[in-house]
Amino acid sequence: MVRHVFLLLACQLAAQDGASLYKQHCANCHDAGVDRVPPLAALKAMPAMAIRGSLESGKMRQQGAGLSAVDRDRVAAFLGTAAKSEDPIAYCKDAPVWKSQSNWNGWSPGFTNNRLQPNPGWDAAQIPRLQLKWAFALGQGAIARGQPSVVDGKLFIGAQSGAVYAIHPATGCVHWTFQAAAQIRSGVVAGDGRVYFGDGKANVYAVDSASGKKAWTAKADEHPQALITGTVQLHKDVLYVPVASFEEGIGGQPKYPCCTFRGSLLALDARTGKTLWKAYTIADPPQPTAKNSVGTQLYGPSGAAVWSTPTIDESTGRIYIATGDNYSDPPTATSDSVIALNLKSGRVVWVKQLTANDVFTMGSNAKGPDHDLGQSPILVNLPNGKRALVIGQKSGVAHALDPDAAGKILWQTRVGDGGMLGGIQWGSAADASSMYVAVSDIGTARIAGRSSLDPKKGGGLFALQLTTGEKFWTAPPARCPENRVGCSPGHSAAVTVTPGAVFAGSLDGHIRAFATSNGQVIWDFDTAREFTATNGTTANGGSIDGPGPVIANGMLFTNSGYGVWGGIPGNVLLAFSIDGK
Repeated sequence: MVRHVFLLLACQLAAQDGASLYKQHCANCHDAGVDRVPPLAALKAMPAMAIRGSLESGKMRQQGAGLSAVDRDRVAAFLGTAAKSEDPIAYCKDAPVWKSQSNWNGWSPGFTNNRLQPNPGWDAAQIPRLQLKWAFALGQGAIARGQPSVVDGKLFIGAQSGAVYAIHPATGCVHWTFQAAAQIRSGVVAGDGRVYFGDGKANVYAVDSASGKKAWTAKADEHPQALITGTVQLHKDVLYVPVASFEEGIGGQPKYPCCTFRGSLLALDARTGKTLWKAYTIADPPQPTAKNSVGTQLYGPSGAAVWSTPTIDESTGRIYIATGDNYSDPPTATSDSVIALNLKSGRVVWVKQLTANDVFTMGSNAKGPDHDLGQSPILVNLPNGKRALVIGQKSGVAHALDPDAAGKILWQTRVGDGGMLGGIQWGSAADASSMYVAVSDIGTARIAGRSSLDPKKGGGLFALQLTTGEKFWTAPPARCPENRVGCSPGHSAAVTVTPGAVFAGSLDGHIRAFATSNGQVIWDFDTAREFTATNGTTANGGSIDGPGPVIANGMLFTNSGYGVWGGIPGNVLLAFSIDGK
C-alpha cells in the first residue's frame, strides 16, 4: 500500500512538473490558437508514447532537443493518455483466397495520379448499398494518416507507430507486420514481390510482400528534419522518392538557424536501394544570409519540399513533381511550382511557378501566404486531343498546365479562399471530362475559451470541366452537429472517382459519395464513432484528412481519425462492401 501511494504521488508530481514544462516550452503556440498547431485538447487525445516520440525523433524533435530525457517524459505524461497493453494482432488462419479483379497500388491506380478507379467492382446504382464489412485498429491513440494499397490479394498500410500491416482485404485479419524506425505518413506501393514505403525520418524500405522481411533500407536525405510524406512511385525497377521536411514547422523559432533543407526527388534502384540520381528543387545549397533580432545566424534559400507523389509521363519520358513554399530568404523560382524532370537522369526540363515570393515558416516571422502545392499533378487527355496537367493549390485555385509547352497555363479557376489550412489540400481526382476538387478552407474559432476548428467554416466539392475549368457543379459543405466537438465541414482529404460517383471524406467524420452528373449525395456514412475491430479491440473514427478512399475489387477502404489540427481524433481503418458481404 505504501508503495502504491508513493507511485501515485510520483505520478502526480511528474504531471505537475510536466504542466510547468508545457507552460514554459509549449503553451505559447498550442494554447494561442496558432494556425497549423494542434491545440491542447488534441494533444490530450494522443498517447504519451506518441508525444514522447515526437519530441525525440518526430515533428517536435527540435523543441525536444532543449529538454532532458526526464523532462520529455514529464511533458508526455502530462499531455498524453496513459499507456496500455498493445493492441492484439489477429493473424490470418486459413483465410480464403481473395481473387483480385482490380487493384489500387500506391497513391493512384496508375502513373498519371488521377485517382480514378475505372473498375470498382460495382455498378453506380449499387453504391447506396455500401455497408461496413470490418474495422481495424491502427494502434492506441494513433493518427489515421497513411493510405492503403490493395494489390494481389493483400492490403498494405502503415501507421503512426511505424508499424506496416499486410491485411487480408475481405476479412481484416493480418498476414504479417513490419516495424519501421519512425511513423508512416505516406502510402505503400508494391511490385516484383516487394512493398516500398518511406517513414518520418526519411528512411526508405523494401520489404518482402509475402513474408514482411526487410530486403533493404536507404536514407533519402541526411537533413535532421527530413521526412517522406508522399507515397513513393515505382516504375520499371526504379523507385522515385519525394522528400519533404518538418523544418517549416520549427523555422520560425527565434533561436533556430533557419533554414537549411532543400526538397528533392530521389531515384533508387528498386532491386538494391542504390541511388541512381537525386534532383534538388533548389539548385544551390543554402548559404549564411543575415542574423535575426536575437543574433541567430540565418541561411537561405531553403524549402520547396515535395509533399506528394510524383507523376510519370511515359510518352515523353518525364516525371512531374509539385513543390511547397520557401522557408527562408531569398525566394526561389522553384517554390510553389510544378517541375518537369527527365525520368532517367533527373535533369530539369521546365519549371512553372504558380506563386512567387512565398517564404513561410510557422511562427511570428511568417511572411508568405503558405500556398504550397501539396497534391500530385494529374496528367489528363483533353477531349480536344491536347494534354494537360491539372492540380489544386492551397491558394484555393485549380490550375491546368500544358505539359508539352513548358507548363503554359491553360486555365485557372478559384474554388476556395485559400490559406495555411485552406484552399485545395491533399488530392484532386479526374475522369475523362472533369476534375473533382475538394476545398479545405478550415477555420478556427474560440469555443469554451479554447481554440478549436470552426464548425461553420470550410468545405465543398467542385466538378470542373477539364477543357475550360468551368464549374460544372458545386456540392456545398454539410453542417456540423452542434454537439460534435472538433467538427469542421472542411474537405481537406484527397478524393477518389469511379464511374458515376466521386468519394470524399470530411473533417466532420463523414465519407460521402457524390453523383458525378450533378453533385448530389448518393451515399453517406458517419465514421465518428466507436468500432469493434477485427484485431480484438475497439477503435474510434473521427475526422478524415490526408489520403483519400481506396477502391478495389468491390470494396472501399478509408482511414478515419485525424485530429492533429483540433479535429476529431481516431485510429481506425474501415472496409465497406455492397451489403457488407
